[in-house]
Amino acid sequence: MAKGHRSQIKRERNADKDKRPSAKLSYARVSVQKACFVLDAIRGKDVQSALGIVTYNPRYASTLIEKLLKSAAANAENNNGMDPAKLYVEECFANKGPTMKRVKPRAQGRAYRIEKRMSHITIVLNER
Repeated sequence: MAKGHRSQIKRERNADKDKRPSAKLSYARVSVQKACFVLDAIRGKDVQSALGIVTYNPRYASTLIEKLLKSAAANAENNNGMDPAKLYVEECFANKGPTMKRVKPRAQGRAYRIEKRMSHITIVLNER
C-alpha cells in the first residue's frame, strides 16, 4: 500500500517526469525501419537544419516527421519558454506499433498474409 494522500503520490510521481520538450505521433502508418531512415538523418542536429533535411527528403515518413518536429519546437517555445534558435534534436526514435493483418489472394486458391505495420514516433528536443 502506498503511503500518503493520493495528491501527494501524484505530485511525487510528476516530479520525476522528464522536463524536456517533446512531441509524439502514435499509430503512424509507416514501418519502424522506414521511419528510422529519416530519424537517423536528423538526430543531434539543430532544429533549423533538421527541418531543412526533412523538407527535401523524398520519403513518406519525412512529411510526418516534419510536422512532429514543428510541433516539438512549438511546445519548447510556448510551454517551456525556450529560445527556438538554441534548440536541437536530442533524442528521436520510433517504436513498434500494432500491425494490421490483411489477406491477399494468390494463385491456385492460396492466400498470403500482408502485414501493414504502424509505429509510434517520438522526438525530444533540448537547448544548447
